[in-house]
Amino acid sequence: MFKVFLVEDESLIREGLKENIPWEQYGFQLVGDASDGEMALPMIRAARPDVLITDIKMPFMDGLSLSRIVSSEFPKIKIIIISGYDDFEYARQAIEVGATQYLLKPITKMALRKTLLELKEKMERESEQSDYQMQYRSEMHEYEQFARRNFFEKLLQADLAVSDIYEEAARLSLEITAECYNLIFFTMRSHFAEKTPQETEQFMQRQDEVLHFILRHPQYILFSWNVGSYGVLVKSEGSHIAEMTDRCVGQIRQVCNRQDMQLDWSVAVGSPVERLSMLHECYQKVSHYMAYRFIVPGIHVLTEESLGEYLSATEEKKLGYVDPSAVDPEIIRDFLRKGCFAEIHDFVQSYLESFRQALGSRMFLDYIILSIRYTVIAYLDSIGIGKERYENRIEDYMQNEGVTGETTDEYIIFLLEMAVTLRDQESDFQSGRILRKAQEYIDANFAKETISLNEAAARAGVSPNYFSAVFSQNMQKTFIEYVTGKRMELAKQLLKNTEQSSAEIACAVGYKDPHYFSFVFKKTQGMSPREYRTGKRAKKG
Repeated sequence: MFKVFLVEDESLIREGLKENIPWEQYGFQLVGDASDGEMALPMIRAARPDVLITDIKMPFMDGLSLSRIVSSEFPKIKIIIISGYDDFEYARQAIEVGATQYLLKPITKMALRKTLLELKEKMERESEQSDYQMQYRSEMHEYEQFARRNFFEKLLQADLAVSDIYEEAARLSLEITAECYNLIFFTMRSHFAEKTPQETEQFMQRQDEVLHFILRHPQYILFSWNVGSYGVLVKSEGSHIAEMTDRCVGQIRQVCNRQDMQLDWSVAVGSPVERLSMLHECYQKVSHYMAYRFIVPGIHVLTEESLGEYLSATEEKKLGYVDPSAVDPEIIRDFLRKGCFAEIHDFVQSYLESFRQALGSRMFLDYIILSIRYTVIAYLDSIGIGKERYENRIEDYMQNEGVTGETTDEYIIFLLEMAVTLRDQESDFQSGRILRKAQEYIDANFAKETISLNEAAARAGVSPNYFSAVFSQNMQKTFIEYVTGKRMELAKQLLKNTEQSSAEIACAVGYKDPHYFSFVFKKTQGMSPREYRTGKRAKKG
């Protein structure tokens, strides 16, 4: 039921409208009345009506002045102006202040009834469209996140021209214009590989707290990066960029350092740049810093300053002394478990920096090479990859290339690239199994209203978050986008080849609400179901 507020200085007219109009029968609730605009304004602010009915000429504050203020503060309120003046100038001013209707006195019950019912129908249509837009945005949210990640990958890898950067950002509704920019990358994991439901919920609450903080501030643009890691584009005036960067890092630190649950977390922070085209340089630094999370897990905030102190300390050590923790095989194992292919070069450089000078000793070099080699072999064995898939490749490399102090980096990179590739191939094999099961489920159920990502994930035997990531990465579209596409294709077939009504087709392709089906069809196909059926195959716009 829509709320109405009445403003009329003539008490007989005001009381007559209050008493003689069956408001509720017409779908309205009268929530207040006043004799002039000055008295009405604070009451309107408190009641937040959907409709304002006001006389045009009143003492203290007239209806035009009141309407101008109300339409500015509450642009969705519908305004009906009533007037005893059949004058074009008044009508023109009424239109200027946003009035929906202009009624002349004396107002009959039938005239007001007709106006109210027309207005009610219009507001219901607008509310319905607003609800559909909200539902559609909610369904497409996953797609928007996927598209946003692709945009940032291209931006940070310098794969976009400057003009394309702004066009892509506008398409994604990203406001990226600023004086200065910086990048923050962070990752959060639980210390426990196997978590209880309570620990899982607690971890998700921690993660959501960080994400919601970032999303609340327009100076930050959040995007997902690798599995379990996120990026933040910080944008601000040059004088405030350091403050905004520190504020975001401080919030992550505060949430992750709480004692009720131990987290494995790291934050890498870049150096500010003045142009979007320079973000590639900032990204290269952040990516390099991020690789140090495997080397120095005790440093959670990885910056040029914090890592500079660490490197300075290691360089001051004598050549004959190497900290045993720097060559701990667990560093390599940890990278093989959590790292990605794109991080390998940065990781190897970071790993070797603390003891590179000691590689001049042949004995130490052989120890490092053998240690990493056996660590890689043991890891591959632990995830079920047989020796026949990698043994010959390792032996061939040793015979053809050999390893010296100058080629140590290349050999370690070779070992890690081979291991991560085999790991990812194994993961892809599992992903293929997941996708086959998911597609079988979708093909059998896409026309049912009850189809859901959670159910598809359950059928594939994985968590919903993992399923969503695997599906979008492999299919290059999200689960809901894929399902919607299947539904639209079936709907087009039914529209062309049957006499079923739009409501019947909506039900047949999984939409309980035929109006929402029509909304989605027009949104995705560029025309209404009726236009498609009658052959108006206009191009999508």
